[in-house]
Amino acid sequence: MLVPCSSILGPRASLLGSLVLERQYTLQDFSNKVAVITGAASGIGRAIANRFARDCMGLVLADIEDEPLAIAAEELKAAGADVLAVPTDVSNALSVQALSDAAFERFGAVHLLFNNAGVGVAGAVWENSIADWQWVFGVNLWGVIHGIKSFVPRMMEQNTECWIVNTASVAGLITGPGMGVYNVTKHGVVALSETLHYDLEEAGSLVKVSVLCPAWVKTRIMDSSRNRSGYVPDPNRTLPPWVEARRQAIEGGLSADYVAECVIDAIREDRFYIFTHPEAMPLVQARMNGILTGQNPVNPAIAALKLSQNTGAKLS
Repeated sequence: MLVPCSSILGPRASLLGSLVLERQYTLQDFSNKVAVITGAASGIGRAIANRFARDCMGLVLADIEDEPLAIAAEELKAAGADVLAVPTDVSNALSVQALSDAAFERFGAVHLLFNNAGVGVAGAVWENSIADWQWVFGVNLWGVIHGIKSFVPRMMEQNTECWIVNTASVAGLITGPGMGVYNVTKHGVVALSETLHYDLEEAGSLVKVSVLCPAWVKTRIMDSSRNRSGYVPDPNRTLPPWVEARRQAIEGGLSADYVAECVIDAIREDRFYIFTHPEAMPLVQARMNGILTGQNPVNPAIAALKLSQNTGAKLS
């Protein structure tokens, strides 16, 4: 059974006391607003676009995959949405600036920005090549940085309620083996989003930000190398069994449509952290407790097993 996103924190929210109440609810009505979505041709990005198409919004779809992007745009137009499709490489600052220019030229304003494009590689950190690090950082972290640089100043100048959602991951809150490159970028997105929140608050801006931290979602993240220019897999490299296990976990994960609804709820309820998987929260809490007590890191898989043995709950 799916848990309403707004109830995922449950009683743990009380640990934050009055701090939870500092942000005020805004942006209840999405009609006639304009949203820019990167990674919009598939997965969570496409689901967000589908959801916003029901709200009579202007949609700017950005993706590095030309054909799937064109298909998404045509399908949404056929459903009655006002759509602009812009092929974009988020790792390239000039490409993202061109996206911003196109969005403002077409619609005159941008109210919601979803820095959502993401990729991943597997392997032990000493096995990952410099090219691996550069590619994943370019999309996952620099893509968000470029989005902020190209859109936020213009959104602030509008002097109207706006929202930014940066897609991180539960891997931005806990770490596990074999995902070092991905983990580092997603921790970076969480830190960047928190700092952006403080900076916007200090500036008295009407622009707000949230960070999306899902766990397993049924997307094509495991096949993201399809968009890696010039990449040729090493035929002699044998991937460990857990790679296939993670693929299966993603195949059995939450639907992107459900995650999109979680994002909408979070914006309407003015929540910074967007959690989609309640079963991951005890693992996040265990990591934080370990940091506070000075314990050595524990593999999340082992922590999940211990927690399930202690509570009887199944944690994945």
